[in-house]
Amino acid sequence: MLYGALRQTAAILARTLCRPTIEGRENVPATGSVILASNHLSFVDSVVIPLSVPQRRVRFLAKSDYFETPGVKGRLTKTMFGALGAMPVRRGSSRDAMVALETMLDRLNEGEACVVYPEGTRSRDGRLYRGRTGVAHLALESKSLVVPVGISGTQKVQPVGAGVPRPHPFTVRFGEPLDFSTGFDHLTPAKARRAITDRVMDAIHELTGQERADTYNDHGSAD
Repeated sequence: MLYGALRQTAAILARTLCRPTIEGRENVPATGSVILASNHLSFVDSVVIPLSVPQRRVRFLAKSDYFETPGVKGRLTKTMFGALGAMPVRRGSSRDAMVALETMLDRLNEGEACVVYPEGTRSRDGRLYRGRTGVAHLALESKSLVVPVGISGTQKVQPVGAGVPRPHPFTVRFGEPLDFSTGFDHLTPAKARRAITDRVMDAIHELTGQERADTYNDHGSAD
């Protein structure tokens, strides 16, 4: 009930202040596990994507600090993030990354929808960076469909380092679902993950038209 109320309030504010354009919403299955694989431009992407999929609840990862801050502000933040579908994770080590993947895989195995950012962190220069293979691992292990997502404009809603979102139009495009459940048995696991990830990034690029970077995004993120 709290999730629904917060979602409705946030959706009304987003429509009123930012005049979003949502395309391809029908490509997101109403039931069953699905990975929403998106480019990443702003902190608000993790709120924008769930708000763009009214037919179901969407999960996303958020750093554990948002759930552990003391005081009234901390309790409000924890309540809001939890109600919107956030799952707390610690970040910094390779072990933390594995735990994050396991958390996401558990949700997918329960038939949920989860947001994944293959770039790993926000793009500070607007380019689309090379995808990391965690998205392929999740797709192969859970047999989930992957829906590519292309976001534009959210970097103006909340630029990196900005504390408060500001009104600005943004666009969210959902591409056609990709099925990686078969067709990769002839490849080694590593090559299969790389091939799937590259295909996902190609699909995202078709939706965004971003300039591509042939490197990984190694900038730190406050997400």
